Amino acid sequence: MSLHGRWSALLDRLRSEGRVRELSLPRGIDFSSNDYLGYGASSASSGTDSANASLRSGMASRLLRGHQAIWEEVESALARWHGAEAALVMTSGYAANEGLLSTAIEPHDWVASDAFNHASIIDGLRLAGAERFVYRHLDLNHLEAGLQAAMKTSPGPRQRFVVTESLFGMDGDTAPLDELVRLAERYGAWVIVDEAHSTGCFGREGAGVIDAAGLRARILASVHTGGKALGVAGAYICGSALLKNLLINRCRHFMFTTALPGAVGAWWLDTLRRVQADHAGRQSLHEAAAIFRSELARHGIPALGSHYIVPVVRGEDRRAVQAANRLQQEGWDIRAIRPPSVPPGSARLRISIHADHPQVTLAAAAAAVAEAIKDSN
Repeated sequence: MSLHGRWSALLDRLRSEGRVRELSLPRGIDFSSNDYLGYGASSASSGTDSANASLRSGMASRLLRGHQAIWEEVESALARWHGAEAALVMTSGYAANEGLLSTAIEPHDWVASDAFNHASIIDGLRLAGAERFVYRHLDLNHLEAGLQAAMKTSPGPRQRFVVTESLFGMDGDTAPLDELVRLAERYGAWVIVDEAHSTGCFGREGAGVIDAAGLRARILASVHTGGKALGVAGAYICGSALLKNLLINRCRHFMFTTALPGAVGAWWLDTLRRVQADHAGRQSLHEAAAIFRSELARHGIPALGSHYIVPVVRGEDRRAVQAANRLQQEGWDIRAIRPPSVPPGSARLRISIHADHPQVTLAAAAAAVAEAIKDSN
């Protein structure tokens, strides 16, 4: 059975059992939310009318009384932005990754995962229970070897998946998505991409690496967070309408989580309008990253990656912490990243460049990093 056939059959079975779920807007007197003290709907507690108060609160999952019209508006806007059939808002990027992977992938499936994928991907795959193949970071030859072995050992009907980040949050490098997708297609594998660190920052309207590369139609699903470049609470999953329906009915991270307040939805709409038009901000971000990396190189300091996440590896935890402590004492909020966030022996400074960092500040920061590193050797 095909993957989409599997999902359709599952939903049809729920429908035949009278158990299929659909989102519906609140109506009638509230006896379903968790607003136990009445604060969410009380004009007395908020100083606003009850309609506005309801936008401030979630008080229930979206399958109970937490669904509001604004989320339909937000999800439609997100889907249009990415050129996807549908989008589903989640409470966090961690919940989105865990929920998507543990719902879409089943125990008899096979899945390949980049060795440097985020903890939420690792945990989501553990919950899915499928056979896992961890390929060396960005090593498509190793990935292909895993796909070949999977085809030989179990060429039957089970589904195959490849999961990767687009821009890796601890290494500042990007997956070769075009080549990866072609490879996955050759072996009949579905591709799922975490765009947490790239959403807002790549492409004509900032939709991310997938859409900048024109790969949307060839990706099964993508995960995006609001809590990074977009500066807004929550996250979302993009994919087909069938996938959205499956998640609404089977994703425990969606079904059993209190909805985000509707006011956050209005924040999302404002942010979407802003980021789509912010061509200058994206250009400034990438220019600032190039300037900072150039300044580091001028001081003889190597850095991983090529974008606005700039990791400077120190190796031992002690050396990374010592350098970070000095920088913080001098007024630079640069943190040490240690295992388990990164592999043992690769503790580092993780420097995050912003679009509004002036050139003089970038140069001064690079000089400070160079001095801190020399003193921590």
